[in-house]
Formats: sequence, structure tokens, C-alpha cells
Amino acid sequence: MLLIDKPLDWTSFDVVNKIKILLKKHLGKGIKVGHAGTLDPKATGLLIICTGNKTKELASYQGNDKVYSGTMVLGATTPTFDTESAVDAQYPLDHITKQIIVQQMKAFVGRIQQVPPVHSAVWINGKRAYEMARKGEEVEVPAREVQIHKFDLCAYQKPNILFEVACSKGTYVRSLANDLGKALQSGAYLSGLRRTHVGEFSVDDALTPEQFEFMLTNMK
Repeated sequence: MLLIDKPLDWTSFDVVNKIKILLKKHLGKGIKVGHAGTLDPKATGLLIICTGNKTKELASYQGNDKVYSGTMVLGATTPTFDTESAVDAQYPLDHITKQIIVQQMKAFVGRIQQVPPVHSAVWINGKRAYEMARKGEEVEVPAREVQIHKFDLCAYQKPNILFEVACSKGTYVRSLANDLGKALQSGAYLSGLRRTHVGEFSVDDALTPEQFEFMLTNMK
């Protein structure tokens, strides 16, 4: 099992492919590689990678709770709920105070019904939702129950929010940002996200792909 710090703009598959190539070069043969929980391209942070027979245990890690730190922008929305797409609407935010933000965040703590973004990897009738959305097809993503253990405001400097969230498997922080914007009678989109913990594992103990490559290169 490897703890990898996923770089910005890499897909989770990019990380798996990189590890697979490096291990094949080092071992002289191919080896099975998989990850335990997707991170969006615009997110960074902890990605659990399993190799060989350890891939059989991927499901046990996928179910762990996650902790993220992130930023969001109030007063605007994007189709993808993050910075992968351009702002499509602007909303007033002069009525929003730090106290109101804290109050609305508390309302999301607990078991909630959440609708994943249309631009997500959720399967809809055998197709990925984002593939249908990119083709201009109408996509209806069903709500799912997720659990938010904490949703804390760390700082607010209009229009930017710095936050931390601890949540269950299957939670889309992009949707959480979009829903918070609606609750504030405004709009919001995710401008940055970093996964810091998966269960007992911390990103502080993770290696970047470059560090992992350096380690392999210097192993005797």
C-alpha cells in the first residue's frame, strides 16, 4: 500500500498509471495497481494506492471517512461547481456575514441528502454523468445519503471562504459548496480542495509521484 500526494490537474488514473509504469521499470514486470477513492483533477492530496495482492483490500479503504481542507468563492457559480469551468452566473453577497456562514454550515452537519454534480463520474443508465453532460444530454442525477461529521469555517475574506470538512464516502465537496451558496441565498463554487486524511492515514505521510520515483531509483 502506498500513500501518494496527488498533484493538481492529475486524474486519479494518471497517478495509478504513473505508479504502474515506475513499478514495471523497477521490477522488470507488470503489476496490478489500483486506488481507493477518486480525487477530482482540481483536487490535491491523499490518494491510497494498492499494488499486487493488496488490491484485493481496496474496498476496505474506500469506505473510510475523509477530511478535506478547501476554499470556495461566494457570489458566483460554475457548471462543474469548481474551477474546471468558467463562471456562468453572479449573485449578491453583501448580505452575507461570517455569522450567517457559520450558521448555515452547521445545518449541513449530520446525515443529509446530496445530489452529485452533473459533471461527475456517477453512473447513469450505464454512462458516466459527465460524458452525457458534455454531449449536451439532459442528466438527472439522483440524490444520495451522505454524512457530514463537521463543516467548519476557518476564515472568511469576501468573497473567499476557507473551510474544513470531515465526511463519509461518496460525499461531493463540490456539491456541498454549491448547496451552501444556495443556503446563503447566493452562489458558491469550489476554488481549491486538498484531501488531508483517509481514515487513519494522513497526507503528511504521503509521497509525491516524483518522490516515489526518486525512492525507487535509489533503492538497491
